[in-house]
Amino acid sequence: MTSRTAKSTVPAAPVKALHLGSGDPVLLLHGFMLSPHCWEQVARRMSSNCEVYAPAFAGHWGGPKVEGWFLDVYALADQIEDQLDALGWRTCHIAGNSLGGWVGLELARRGRARTLTTVAAAGGWASPSISQVRVGLKFAAMIPFVEIGRLLGGVAINNALIQHVAALLLSKNTGAVSRRDLATIITAVLRCDAMIPLILGSLRAPGMDDLGELTTPVRMLLAEYDRIIPNRVYATRYLRELPDSADRILVHGVGHVPMLEAPDRIATLIAEHIYASRGHLRAI
Repeated sequence: MTSRTAKSTVPAAPVKALHLGSGDPVLLLHGFMLSPHCWEQVARRMSSNCEVYAPAFAGHWGGPKVEGWFLDVYALADQIEDQLDALGWRTCHIAGNSLGGWVGLELARRGRARTLTTVAAAGGWASPSISQVRVGLKFAAMIPFVEIGRLLGGVAINNALIQHVAALLLSKNTGAVSRRDLATIITAVLRCDAMIPLILGSLRAPGMDDLGELTTPVRMLLAEYDRIIPNRVYATRYLRELPDSADRILVHGVGHVPMLEAPDRIATLIAEHIYASRGHLRAI
């Protein structure tokens, strides 16, 4: 991966979706306030054997506009289902990070997933619950900083200190994340119109039930150094309620968005799960 000393700090342009490669259909879903760009390196690695589609969620940088003050995981799943229908994908392999993992679980419940790989999935809390409120307050506390960042514009996007804070929040090996990736992440955060609607919508949305009844092969990847939704608090429900057949893997030495610092490992873990589901090999 490009080192932190990379010359280019210009963020990428917004995209509605990354769409590349051919082969097995693979859907990659990004996290809250981020964009499809965080999947770029994994998508390139998987595109030699798979048709990869990584869309922007509604209200996020590059995605459709949000209508109203409330947005939740079920509405996002509706959006993605419409896009899958437009692609002609009745089912596909799904991998989702954070919010994307939560949406992926809902799509699996709807029968749209051949396999599902969650990466530091959000939503592993009951509704209503203290944990649910705690997450909402954690993100609500970011609102003033996001508003200041919007006023500062490019100064905030290219500020070394702000980039370092972003790297610390999202990764363990901060030096493995390029300055261009960090500038792109900050841009996505500052241009996310879904922040308040998703915070409000997630606080009132019903919890996800029937996790134990999922028939989709599930691989749950937990980030060892997740500073956004630490495993010891926010993964316990998934660990307890997902079927016994689900893989539960702790990915060592990575933060909440491990695709940024360990794209080879994440691409391999997703591909391994896809191919194991065919019965051609056994994932270990």
